[in-house]
Amino acid sequence: MPTIKQIQITFDCAEPERVARFWCEVLGYVLPPPPEGFATWDDYKRTQPAEEQGSWAVCKDPSGAGPRFYFQRVPEGKVAKNRVHVDVRTGTGLVGAERLATLEAECARLIALGATHVNTLYADEENESCIVMQDVEGNEFCLD
Repeated sequence: MPTIKQIQITFDCAEPERVARFWCEVLGYVLPPPPEGFATWDDYKRTQPAEEQGSWAVCKDPSGAGPRFYFQRVPEGKVAKNRVHVDVRTGTGLVGAERLATLEAECARLIALGATHVNTLYADEENESCIVMQDVEGNEFCLD
């Protein structure tokens, strides 16, 4: 049985380009270059039917190590908590006050990009601190 080597994480959203740009900033990802034969994405979009223009966007890890994120426009808005969410591993290897300070600094940076702070979960006997946030369209993710 073959082993899967890569995954893609897909987000349903109202404004794919806006959400893709947000996640590029969060993760240090980049938008891929426009398709061959087009100088810009806007040039490419103008060749598409009006209903398909801006209907999707992609951001990817420039090193190729991380998963590709795909954003697709859907007509309905978000109505419930995510069943799956992204953990942004900001505090890996850190503990206690140093970890919390690192998470809080990243939280402040992401709020400036349009994210929302939902809740800070402080360390207890079993778990280290993490911060629950929402992206620019309300999708939950954690700073971990």
